[in-house]
Amino acid sequence: MGSTFGKLFCISTFGESHGGGVGVVLDGCPPRLPISVEEIQRDLDRRRPGQSRLTTPRQEADKVEILSGVFEGKTLGTPIGMLVRNQDARSSSYEDMKDLYRPSHADYTTEAKYGLRNWQGGGRASARETIGRVAAGAIARKLLAELHGIEVLAWVQAVHDIEAEIDPSRVTLAEVEATPTRCPDPTAAARMFDRIDEARRNQDSLGGVVQCVARRVPAGLGEPVFDKLEAMLAQAMLSLPASKGFEIGSGFAGTRLTGSAHNDAFVPGPDGKPRTRTNYSGGIQGGISNGEDILMRIAFKPTATISLPQDTVNRDNAAVVLEAQGRHDPCVLPRAPVMVEAMCCLVLADQLLRQHGQNVLPR
Repeated sequence: MGSTFGKLFCISTFGESHGGGVGVVLDGCPPRLPISVEEIQRDLDRRRPGQSRLTTPRQEADKVEILSGVFEGKTLGTPIGMLVRNQDARSSSYEDMKDLYRPSHADYTTEAKYGLRNWQGGGRASARETIGRVAAGAIARKLLAELHGIEVLAWVQAVHDIEAEIDPSRVTLAEVEATPTRCPDPTAAARMFDRIDEARRNQDSLGGVVQCVARRVPAGLGEPVFDKLEAMLAQAMLSLPASKGFEIGSGFAGTRLTGSAHNDAFVPGPDGKPRTRTNYSGGIQGGISNGEDILMRIAFKPTATISLPQDTVNRDNAAVVLEAQGRHDPCVLPRAPVMVEAMCCLVLADQLLRQHGQNVLPR
C-alpha cells in the first residue's frame, strides 16, 4: 500500500480506525532537534474528535506515545515511532453494513483492489489515519521554525456556499482557534456553525474549502520538472481523506486574467533580495519557491457517511437501501486545517533537507 510519503524526511503511517491503534514512523529527521510530547499533542488535540457538536461524538483522547527516536527532549536522528491507541471504537455499529457498499466510500474500491476489506469503520481509508501525519507534521513544523522561522497556518475559508473574507497575510492561530468552525472571520464563522448544525440535525453533511499559508519560506525549494513544489504540495493535499481539489496562488481564477495583469512584477526587497509586487504565483515560480508567502486552497467534499436512506448494492450486486449507523462528522472542515498544515510542513521539511543536501559546494 502507498503508506509512505517523502524522500529524505519520510513518514510511514500504520493502523486502522477500529484496530488497536494508529501511528507513524518518521525517518530522516535530523538529530538534536528539541521536541516534546506536548508540542506533538498540541496539534493532535486540534484534530481529535468530540471537540463540539459540529464533529463526530466519538470520544478519543488521542494521547501520543513516543516509542523511539527521541531522548532527553531531542531527536536522535534515528527513526521516530509514535503511537496513538484507539479507545472508543464501536465496531458493532458497522456489522449491518459489512456486506454493503457505502456510497462515495472506499468500500467497493478497496475490495476490488485487495479482494477483501476491513469493514469496521473506514479501515485505512478512515480519517483516523491522519493522526500519524499530524504527529509527524508537528515535528516537521518544529524543524521548519528552528531552521528558517517558517510558519504554516490553515483555516476554514468556506463551508457550503458561505465564504469568509480574510486577509491571508494577517491571519493568526489565535483567530483560527477562536471558534469551533476554525474560521477567523467571526461573521462567516457564526453562519458556518449554524449551517453545519442544520446539516447535522437533518442527518446530512456539507463540504467546503481550507486555505493555507506558509510564511517565510526561503527561495529555492522545489525542482523544475517532476518534483515542482506545487506538484508535491498537490500530491500531499489530495492524499488527505475527502479532499477533491487543489489550487495554488490565483488558481482557476487566474485563467480570467491577462498575462500583463497576472505577472508578478519584481521590485527591490528591503533585505537585498527581489520581492514581487503581487503574488498571483502563490509563492512558487517554475516549480521553485520565490520567497513570497505560499498560498493554497484545498476543497473537501461533504462527509460520505450520512444517516439519510441511500440507494446502494450489496456484495451480490442486489439493490438495497442503506441507513448508515455509527458516528461521523457532519462536516470535515473544522478538523481539517491541522491536517492541511501537517502535510504542508512535511513537504517543506523534505524539500528543505533536499535543498541543503544538494547545495554542498560554495557558490
